[in-house]
Amino acid sequence: MSETIRNKTIKGVGWSFADNIFNQGITFLVGLILARLLTPEEYGLIGIITIFIAIFNSIVDSGFSNALIRKKDAKDIDYNTVFITNLVLSFVLFGVLFISAPAISKLFNHSQLIPLLRVMGLIVIINSFAIIQRTILVKKVDFKTQTKVSLISSVSSGVVGITMAISGLGVWSLVGQQVSKQFLNSFFLWIFSNWYPKVQFSFQSFKELFSFGWKLLVSGLIDTLWREIYQVVIGKCYTPVALGQYTRAQQFASICSSNLTSVVQRVSFPILSSVRDDREKLKYGYKRIIKVTMLVSFVLMLGLAAVAKSMVIFLIGEQWLPCVPYLQIICMQMMLYPLHSLNLNMLQVQGRSDLFLKLEIIKKIVAIGPLLLGIFVNIYWMLGSSVVTGFIAYYLNAYYSGPFLNYSIKEQVNDIMPSFGVAITMAIPVFFMSFIPINHFALFSLQIVIGAILTIGICEIIKLPEYFEVKDIAISIVKKILKRK
Repeated sequence: MSETIRNKTIKGVGWSFADNIFNQGITFLVGLILARLLTPEEYGLIGIITIFIAIFNSIVDSGFSNALIRKKDAKDIDYNTVFITNLVLSFVLFGVLFISAPAISKLFNHSQLIPLLRVMGLIVIINSFAIIQRTILVKKVDFKTQTKVSLISSVSSGVVGITMAISGLGVWSLVGQQVSKQFLNSFFLWIFSNWYPKVQFSFQSFKELFSFGWKLLVSGLIDTLWREIYQVVIGKCYTPVALGQYTRAQQFASICSSNLTSVVQRVSFPILSSVRDDREKLKYGYKRIIKVTMLVSFVLMLGLAAVAKSMVIFLIGEQWLPCVPYLQIICMQMMLYPLHSLNLNMLQVQGRSDLFLKLEIIKKIVAIGPLLLGIFVNIYWMLGSSVVTGFIAYYLNAYYSGPFLNYSIKEQVNDIMPSFGVAITMAIPVFFMSFIPINHFALFSLQIVIGAILTIGICEIIKLPEYFEVKDIAISIVKKILKRK
């Protein structure tokens, strides 16, 4: 990997990670406060609404963002064409959500969903105004600007949500937090961005971008539908309280896995796309990214599963204790998410959105099993079997992406197994520490310290190359920050 690409990657990873830390970290801290002020049922209601918001946001983007990132010579007419398309779609979909709110409320047997859906539906329109600004920043690997925006919007919306909760507004405090966060995020992306839309539309540009993007749209829509359908099953077949517990478990797991996946996806796609014509350089960079990413993912997710009980009781109280087993199972599933993302990114880098779509269809057929178990047996069987289907999904992703770089599944597994060994060796003793009868704050703190010592100690002893790569990246980022100061 050339020095220019290495520096670009380090800079991108550093600021993208900071963006996620500010965005999700502050949101997480605000969530901890709100979790003590609100009930699992109120979180469950918002969990139902986010199902539809996530699906509609996926449709609005329509795969155009990745098409623009991949296109090396994207022009202003391309950006304006996509902007207008996104905007029109968002208004149409908001109208659909507004009209269908009573039917959705009846489906989930909760009349309060009608006004909640209609207000939170505004997020679909608000997000559409800033998709292009965000895409341009990602294309430039400029996550510094996005970090500034995330910091402002996350802190401000957190204040809004907490103030509303203290004032006794209940579930509306979560709505206020979400809507204000998306509004401020879009507003400041416009303020800090150098791009502003013009009234331009090209059917030729639309056709070119859509020919690549529509398959990603369908793939993303299938993936989003399937990811959210777990919440549909829990919300419909069980209770809002059960959905609230599940949603809270997902939020804890997402702090590590989804954020790491997001960082890897946002940085690796534009970087790997820039060197896609040099197979040797592409494979070298791809292997390094996989090995480093999976070390971090395994350690974070297995470590989170190990400390789940003490963490939940200490941070949000015993009323959320039922989410602990959900969280532990979800961690097993999510630890492979970055690997899924990297293999799918390779298909996009190679322009094979057709294979991307084919894979999504096959994987979702396989995933019908867990849903049936959730409907007819219980939540634990649904989540446990989803771990199995996650491994099957990885096999399929790697099977199709590997041939492009002559990087087989066996070679990938050999590359990541040392990291898994380090993580499981750390997680087992940390988990058994949960049975020590001491204060939960002291136990949680002790588990974190012991986990960190074990991880670093093992990596230093076996001289794991991925660990030293992570260490070098961290040191480089710290030096850059200190140098600026």
